[in-house]
Amino acid sequence: MSGHEANTQPRALPPSLALTGRVALVTGASRGIGRAIAKLLAQRGASVAVNYAAREDAARELCDEIVAEGGAARPYGFDVADAAAVEAGVQRIAAELGGLHILVNNAGISIDALLMRASAADFQRVLDVNLKGAFFCAKAAARQLLKAKADGRIINISSVIGEQGNAGQAMYAAAKAGMLGLTRSLAREFASRGVTVNAVTPGFFETDMTAASVQGEAREALLKQIPLGRIGRPEEVAEAVAYLAAPAAAYITGQVLAINGGLRM
Repeated sequence: MSGHEANTQPRALPPSLALTGRVALVTGASRGIGRAIAKLLAQRGASVAVNYAAREDAARELCDEIVAEGGAARPYGFDVADAAAVEAGVQRIAAELGGLHILVNNAGISIDALLMRASAADFQRVLDVNLKGAFFCAKAAARQLLKAKADGRIINISSVIGEQGNAGQAMYAAAKAGMLGLTRSLAREFASRGVTVNAVTPGFFETDMTAASVQGEAREALLKQIPLGRIGRPEEVAEAVAYLAAPAAAYITGQVLAINGGLRM
């Protein structure tokens, strides 16, 4: 059974990077980049709400792993595309974990198709999860984040595809580009209370989604486009998110941090 345990500041971690006493919600945290983010935030001292939509077993396994390592985590199942479910989920998190300081909007899906073959239903679903989901979560978390003041953080996980586009991914690109506009607007809204809002745009990383769509010759062709010559590791995105969530990043807001190995400069 997953639980929530008392957390202490990690040893040898500068106070400017520690997240002791903070509560973090990471959406879509049962696998891939979200999983890596949840683990690292817990290692930095945060109590982590591990959100999932369907993979309850994976979310509970992650929470058990975090607790076994001395961290604090609980699983919370709700669909970020459902505004009412998000509101109820955030209220429960705040009540059970003692507020909310950090929101990481990571949940996302990609339905790839050339424009002529793309359906309205598919486009709606991509927007619902990627863009509307981030909007719903930010709205539901707003009161808690504003109470947190200078400890409040929103970090949106967009994509290099939202910056440069990609053939066959118009729906995904539109949703992820929308997240960047949302980031900058919320940064302006929340700045007067000290709450920062930033985005991270990962390139290609070793996740289930990448493994399914980038194989064989396509993978080799992709590697040739990346100056650093490799696909990234989810932990490398997690490091950037943990920094943006930390006290050290209190003067950074409305920014987009690209983590793509030089794919887009």
